[in-house]
Amino acid sequence: MRHAHIGLLACPECHGPLSWSRQDRVENGHVMEGALECRPCRQEYPIRLGVPRFVPADNYASGFGLQWNRHAHTQLDSFTGVPLTEERFFKDTKWPRRMAGETILEVGCGAGRFTEVMVKTGGVLVSLDYSRAVEANFRSNGHQPDLLIVQGDIYRMPFALESFDRVFCFGVLQHTPAVHRSFQQLPNYLRPGGQLAIDVYRRFGWLKQMTITKYWARPFTRRIKPEILYPWVERYVRSMWPLTRWFHFFPYGRNLCWKLLIADYQGLIPLPPQLLREWAVLDTFDMLSPAYDDPQTPETIQRWFEEAGLSEIDIGSAINGIGGRARKPGSVTARTGAEKVERIEQNQVQMSSRM
Repeated sequence: MRHAHIGLLACPECHGPLSWSRQDRVENGHVMEGALECRPCRQEYPIRLGVPRFVPADNYASGFGLQWNRHAHTQLDSFTGVPLTEERFFKDTKWPRRMAGETILEVGCGAGRFTEVMVKTGGVLVSLDYSRAVEANFRSNGHQPDLLIVQGDIYRMPFALESFDRVFCFGVLQHTPAVHRSFQQLPNYLRPGGQLAIDVYRRFGWLKQMTITKYWARPFTRRIKPEILYPWVERYVRSMWPLTRWFHFFPYGRNLCWKLLIADYQGLIPLPPQLLREWAVLDTFDMLSPAYDDPQTPETIQRWFEEAGLSEIDIGSAINGIGGRARKPGSVTARTGAEKVERIEQNQVQMSSRM
């Protein structure tokens, strides 16, 4: 993490400011190894591989850490050459493409497919993930000057309350232990006037839900250690892949692929066959490995937004299932670019006085 970014963090216990405990290795303006501390709480939080860590290395999201480090570039627009993530992000958030002067929180960054889109908007971005996927994100995007990548828990996020102009959470909520409780955390970190955008898997009627094959397989596969499950999934998808092209000659051929637990995007996204196969391996593992997979209905999401006291609520279909957007009541208090620079300079002075 960069020295100036310490002001973006707070103790996850008391939400008070953190200070430097030690800086063991600094490279290219990043503290690569060291620690932060909350003096009132007497807690120390390590920095490893350039990322401040607020959770244990091993946790329920270890499968995501494995998949995103093995597929660190698979879904990045900069790697595929196709703006799939960029188009999805702005379609589902309906946010502007320029957010200069704003501070934005990404909850659940994975390997950084949305991170690399957001760093181009001109805002200051904080990207959090519970898994070691943060390491893949740091390798791809850590050089960006207005980006802080953090490993932390959605239930104990290491930030001051009401400190962000925008918060988004894509591809995450359904994979947390308690989806409603996870959602409830997000508005707490929005400033008055700030905007929230989320997505979540859609729950269908019981009959259609019963036809989704992954929910028959998951009671078994989610209990398998990720490092054992992944090679099995990879071999299975690669061995079945030649057959998928034949399935497409028949009605509902793509549906058959998904029924057979092969995440088939052929004909849906304009990628070469080899990369489509890699997406199939990645998303098949993503279907089978998570400890939690809890889809929701649009009516439930609408109720959660209303219970949170949000305004301008907009619930509808999203690429990942259900999308939700809203605003926190109050006046907009986005920081200007000048205020951002002033805050960084103050943090640098504060850091120098403590060393």
